[in-house]
Amino acid sequence: MQTSLPTSSTRTEILAGISSFLATMYIIVVNPSILSQAGLPFSGVLTATVLLSFGCSVLMGLYARNPLVVAPGMGLNAFFTFTAVKGMGIRPEVALGAVFWAGILFLILSVFNVRSAIVKIIPKPLRYAISAGIGLFITLIGFENARFIVGNPATLVSIASLKDPVILTFIFGLLITCILVTRNFPGAIIIGIALTTLAALPIGRWWGDASAVNFGAKTLVSFQGILATPDFSLIGKLDFVNSLQWALWPVIFAFVFTDLFDSLSTFVGVAEAANLYDEDGNPRNLNRSLTVDAVATAVAGLLGTSPGTSYVESAVGVAQGGRTGLTAIVAGALFLPFLFLSPLLSVVPAIATAPALVLVGSFMMKPVTRINWDQLDDALPAFLALVLIPFSYSITQGIIWGFLTWTVVKLALGKSHEVPIGLLIVDAFCILALFSGH
Repeated sequence: MQTSLPTSSTRTEILAGISSFLATMYIIVVNPSILSQAGLPFSGVLTATVLLSFGCSVLMGLYARNPLVVAPGMGLNAFFTFTAVKGMGIRPEVALGAVFWAGILFLILSVFNVRSAIVKIIPKPLRYAISAGIGLFITLIGFENARFIVGNPATLVSIASLKDPVILTFIFGLLITCILVTRNFPGAIIIGIALTTLAALPIGRWWGDASAVNFGAKTLVSFQGILATPDFSLIGKLDFVNSLQWALWPVIFAFVFTDLFDSLSTFVGVAEAANLYDEDGNPRNLNRSLTVDAVATAVAGLLGTSPGTSYVESAVGVAQGGRTGLTAIVAGALFLPFLFLSPLLSVVPAIATAPALVLVGSFMMKPVTRINWDQLDDALPAFLALVLIPFSYSITQGIIWGFLTWTVVKLALGKSHEVPIGLLIVDAFCILALFSGH
């Protein structure tokens, strides 16, 4: 059921779209760097990434009317490279074919409303927990991007040295963005990103060394030229036939399952954070959003990249006030120039967008207050879903263990009426996914 769009000013939506783009633009370079390890040309994947992000984000805005950026999914690209191609020895062209057929399967599931039915059977306490867990996950990504939280063999993780100029610049950006946000300053997140970028300019030039925290360069903000020629060599290079071999179905299933729950959790999480619900209490325009997500996966295989999915970083734009499809359209449109201008991405360093990602986590914690923490058979499964998303660095793992724990606890207490048949079916797929090693 489609609903009318919430009231929002054009200016707010444009600022939100810019914010979402700034939070997700890293994928333009990161995705090619991962998929190139699978033997695909860096420039070809970059072109495919830009085209997919532009086309499907605009489609999300125009058709689904939701403020969600669509781009090749992190995690999915790693699975493509390190599990499918390197681990199983699948040719990259065949793996792209598997991506395409996974997208077709998505579309079939969407036509029969299977995916939206899954959202409707997710218990509300788990919805609230997933939203908050994604918020914590985004916060962790922000801290990691800034190298503020680093690995430690003794304690697993720890805070980096506060003497490092990069860390000090990040802290400056975080505090100044906090001040702007709490004062409800228009465009607070964008201004915070701009000020942090300016503050990073001296690093490696007049003081400090950016490579001290493994950024791989002497300077954080660098100018590497303006123009780069698009590479369309991967378009249509997928292997349609060989990707349908029986041995490839576990790979297709892994793409389906992971993208399914990544997208569903994004819709639920953003809906909770921004109250984007229809009159039935489901995420707004859910069926259309899921259809766009399915199209993004199929198109990804055709263009030459890993599956496309809705991005959790879209919450940055929602935090800026984005509520309509215009946010996604603006964000998507900003990808297109980077078919030619990809070298300019080096101007905005990771520590400039990291404060925005960190603060988004706080914006997404509000649903936690709606969980009845005194009702332990609700609270414990919700808690596991919440903490395992950031702790396992996987939205899918958090959802799987939240679902399974909910089912086991409810059945043990004789509350089978709170475990619908649909949830039991999903549980079966969760167990299959666990034992398939993904």
